[in-house]
Amino acid sequence: MLTAMVLAGLILITVHSQETEETITYTQCTDGYEWDPVRQRCKDIDECEIVPDACKGGMKCVNHYGGYLCLPRTAQIIVNEREEAAAESTSGRNNVIRRTPADPHRAPPNPTHQIQCAAGYEQSDHNVCQDIDECATGTHNCRADQVCVNLRGSFSCQCPPGYQKRGDQCVDIDECTLPPYCHHRCVNTPGSYYCQCNAGFQLASNNHTCVDINECDANNPCAQQCYNILGSFICQCNPGFELSSDRINCEDTDECRTSSYMCQYQCVNEPGKFSCVCPEGYQVVGGRTCHDINECETTNECREDEICWNYHGGFRCYPRNPCQEPYVLTTENRCVCPVSNTICRELPYSVVYKYMSIRSDRTVPSDIFQIQATTIYPNTINTFRIKSGNENGEFYLRQTSAVSAMLVLVKSLSGPREHIVDLEMLTVNSLNYRTSSVLRLTIIVGPYVF
Repeated sequence: MLTAMVLAGLILITVHSQETEETITYTQCTDGYEWDPVRQRCKDIDECEIVPDACKGGMKCVNHYGGYLCLPRTAQIIVNEREEAAAESTSGRNNVIRRTPADPHRAPPNPTHQIQCAAGYEQSDHNVCQDIDECATGTHNCRADQVCVNLRGSFSCQCPPGYQKRGDQCVDIDECTLPPYCHHRCVNTPGSYYCQCNAGFQLASNNHTCVDINECDANNPCAQQCYNILGSFICQCNPGFELSSDRINCEDTDECRTSSYMCQYQCVNEPGKFSCVCPEGYQVVGGRTCHDINECETTNECREDEICWNYHGGFRCYPRNPCQEPYVLTTENRCVCPVSNTICRELPYSVVYKYMSIRSDRTVPSDIFQIQATTIYPNTINTFRIKSGNENGEFYLRQTSAVSAMLVLVKSLSGPREHIVDLEMLTVNSLNYRTSSVLRLTIIVGPYVF
């Protein structure tokens, strides 16, 4: 008589024999389990280890009782170890024979009797079936480019890390085509890959992320000032210097070359700066402007019988008594011809000496000097004219009132130069009275426009 029962992956087949009064039970493991000859029970097969690429699409493989699951990588798995052990203990394979003798006085079986082991197992010294490690014994048939992995009762030929099976061959996995492993650039290598960073960055300790290099702290490449920016740096120069073509070194800025208006007279370039100088007779004011030095106040070299007259860029010494015969000095710079002297009847009654200075190349027309009568007589008419010193027509005398006139510069004068111009005022009345006076104006044109 034959009876069968299935329990949690365990198939029990019982045969009753009336002749021998023995019961023979065959135990066989269901799908997803394999017989463990050491523990003498069925054990779950880990398909995640032996099935190549068991899950696709980025899913992770989770072994389960009698099978496996493909779950998202973020899923959390809780395993009940007691249930797992119970499941393994109730699943079986590998024909196990249990004999029940009809006669209880029958002698026990011979312990030295050899047992029959399934393929992939061999009898141990303790008369049990144990797994054959084909990878250690070299009895596997894996290719040279594959890795042998021992399994219970068998083995598996797998590709080394960084490779995948394509047919019977292991081909390199191009990790750079997979989801981005590297922050900047990925370089594929046989069985692996490595990350590279763009210029100005370096790999972090995780060998994937790129972090900025502070070139200014690491090895300041700039000649003067360095400023770090993301992935690079910029150099700047101190005032008075400019970046050279290599954008690293600094060259002196020739301020004198960049502009002709840096200094009023002359610009002198210096490393990182410039300075202005002025000609003799001038001093620098405000760093750039030239101002006349009044030598009559600083270094008066005139004699006691001379007066010092300062002009733009220098000075002159003139006699304190400029009068010439028959004129006599009455007041400062005023010479009068005595009426008692018959010679004076044909000469101007008075000559007044005046001095002035103008800059070179002065803009024209320009009013430069005013002459005015000091004594006004009733019922008289005054007329003004340039008596001498205007041979080239540089000046024009414009009468501004009955007692005054303005000397106008109509042609530009370049210095250094000295002009002596006699301005005459003629006075007449109704009684035919006639007299004249002269203002002798010494005009000194400075050597420069300042």
